[in-house]
Amino acid sequence: MSKYVTVQITRKDQGPPDDTPGEGIRRCSACGEPLTDEELERSIGVCPHCDYHFPLSAPERVAQLADPGSWEEVGGDIRPVDPLDFFDTRAYVDRLGEAQLETGLSEALLSGLCALAGRPVALGVLDFRFLGGSMGSVVGERFFRLVEAAAAEAAPLVVVCSSGGARMQEGVLSLMQMAKTVVALDLLAARGLPYVAVLAHPTTGGVLASFATLADVIVAEPGALLCFAGPRIVEQTIREKLPPEFGRAEENLANGQLDMVVHRRDLKETLDRLLSLLEGGVRCSLEPLRQDTEVVPRGGGPLAQAAARVKDLALSSRGWLFGRNS
Repeated sequence: MSKYVTVQITRKDQGPPDDTPGEGIRRCSACGEPLTDEELERSIGVCPHCDYHFPLSAPERVAQLADPGSWEEVGGDIRPVDPLDFFDTRAYVDRLGEAQLETGLSEALLSGLCALAGRPVALGVLDFRFLGGSMGSVVGERFFRLVEAAAAEAAPLVVVCSSGGARMQEGVLSLMQMAKTVVALDLLAARGLPYVAVLAHPTTGGVLASFATLADVIVAEPGALLCFAGPRIVEQTIREKLPPEFGRAEENLANGQLDMVVHRRDLKETLDRLLSLLEGGVRCSLEPLRQDTEVVPRGGGPLAQAAARVKDLALSSRGWLFGRNS
């Protein structure tokens, strides 16, 4: 038997020295083209070559949607704690501290009142950088307080979602936030105020199964992954390879889960038009329908349901405006 073992190592070709982008430059995850930070800033984080939508942070979303100087934070004084003294490979408090240091945020949800194209709105944005945008107790409480602020100001609600779901480090307390956010939206609907959800990449788990898909109108960005369980988990469960379009925004739209897929450059204008339609329903409710007007039942497609919801909002808003409801 030989006393020594010979190991042959073959180095992979690392390409020419200029193949790696330098400082301030990164490659598009879809097409591989190098992009400067200035290019991405001008295009609001969208690749000018292939229209791939890079993830945006919560402050960047606020800067895109809120009119300059109009932002007023709601619930920013609420801070997360470690109610279960949770420890997996690391302590939960350490993970929280690291996320806060890296993102500059105190929690995954940034919420506040602002103006969108001159229209007062309540705006909430989930930041995926903060523990995967997961929903814990503070996220649920901030969402509830944001809805209360919207009701107090008679303002519509807009929420941009990007989340991996419930936060496992808070156990059942995290799962309870699904019910809490649903109840909050019932309070908003009782006041006849519109709610529009924008689903960004990715939106999954308990967030998708609660407030993200309970809006009057559901909008998504192109290519966003929208599903309860991710493709890898599903493939491991059913032991089959999924198609590449599984869970993507375009497939969700084709199957009636969404109302529209909107490019990021058109998002603010689209939200303004949607809110104008939903809030303008009050005037429409004062005018009787023509005899030849077709009434679309609620059991129709997503757009038919949205149209029916507009009418419901109009009628409830009319009663509220004229003091018919408490």
